[in-house]
Amino acid sequence: MILKQYYLGCLSHASYLIGDPSSGIAVVVDPQRDIDQYVADASTEGVTIQHVFLTHFHADYLAGHLELRERTGAEIHLGAKADAEFAFTPMADQQSLVFGGVRLTVLETPGHTPESICLLVYDLETEGESPVAVLTGDTLFIGDVGRPDLMASVGWTAAELGRQLYDSLHQKLLTLPDETVIYPGHGAGSMCGKQLSNDTASTIGIQRRYNYALQPMTSEQFVAMVTADQPETPAYFAHDAQLNRQERATLDQTLDETLRPLTVEAVQAYGREGAQLLDVRDGVDFAGAHLVESLNIPLSGRYATWAGSLLNREFPIVIVAEPGTEREAAVRLGRIGFDHIAGYLDGGMAALEASPTLVRRTERVTAQTLAEQLASPHPPTVVDVRTEKEWTAQHIAGSVNIPLNHLAERAAEVAGMGTIVVHCASGYRSFIAVSLLERCGVDGVADLVGGIAAWDASQLNTVAQP
Repeated sequence: MILKQYYLGCLSHASYLIGDPSSGIAVVVDPQRDIDQYVADASTEGVTIQHVFLTHFHADYLAGHLELRERTGAEIHLGAKADAEFAFTPMADQQSLVFGGVRLTVLETPGHTPESICLLVYDLETEGESPVAVLTGDTLFIGDVGRPDLMASVGWTAAELGRQLYDSLHQKLLTLPDETVIYPGHGAGSMCGKQLSNDTASTIGIQRRYNYALQPMTSEQFVAMVTADQPETPAYFAHDAQLNRQERATLDQTLDETLRPLTVEAVQAYGREGAQLLDVRDGVDFAGAHLVESLNIPLSGRYATWAGSLLNREFPIVIVAEPGTEREAAVRLGRIGFDHIAGYLDGGMAALEASPTLVRRTERVTAQTLAEQLASPHPPTVVDVRTEKEWTAQHIAGSVNIPLNHLAERAAEVAGMGTIVVHCASGYRSFIAVSLLERCGVDGVADLVGGIAAWDASQLNTVAQP
């Protein structure tokens, strides 16, 4: 039996290829939207992808079920409670798909969403009576469980789904043998839970012992615990959950239509009409020179998540990138369903050499320089764009905490603070923040080189909030 995990770090997303060489059949579970790797690996293994499962309608990314259907003719399988525009095979509790020496058996596990399922994986040639693994989607993670509070927009309360999640865990997953390997849908960094592990696999026995949400407690205690202190839901989640239910264009079709070079004049015209100018270069390069009113979200970090949180779905996107990386930038936007791309600046920043009035630079200060400025008679205001939890644990004395996802709505407040120095943990979010404030018309904004990590490395004092 072939069982391969694919882990997409920038979205903390795990997907799976399960194949049976004897029958030549393969299944993909929870695929990302760009599907070339699954097709290539199936070909290498001598199997063809004939089925694709979604464990639920994902909110944090756009799945590749329609792409696999179009490319390979794969049949789409969803939980029996699912409702979608496209044709699919509904799979009820304990219903199985058998191909050669492999059996996949569905467990209906509502809680994260009403239609959530898990998949028991049986290798009939070796462990026919007991599952070798369970693919748990967003129901059970390593170190955590799926959050039940994402369905409010369609009428479900967190308490209702929380009670269902408790039953799914205790009546279904925790009845499995301890040695059953768990393969989840996400790892650390995902917004689909609050304390996911960096591990990408575990066992039922280990999770039974160490997962905080699986310890003995009542349903009421469980609901209170898993609904508390969840990370704020990114703005695009509800949009993607709905898109995953719909018939839509594939990623290849979208890229063929949208990924086109634009002149400087065309980019300016789009900007005047409200287009969003997205600079995906590293922050250091952006600080050195960037197009006026562009937003910097570097490809080097959690690019798609921040793009989905900060960009508007109603206005087209123009990409500014290092030549040769435009497609990567567009593909990664496509992974979250942001297909409204007008094109990219042909030649990147080099195209602006003859247009110096369109170029702006960002001031940067070192930790030592900032410490000296803060001790001066007219100190700058330090704006910390980390989360409230990070700021509470440790921050520069006197700093103002405005989490990055709330910075745009508070830009007018920041504009009244005088000279501003922005920082985050190490620099990635502060580059986004500086560009966001510049785009909002806030002048006099500088970036702290290296963030609070550099401040610590310089042995400068921090404080904690009681």
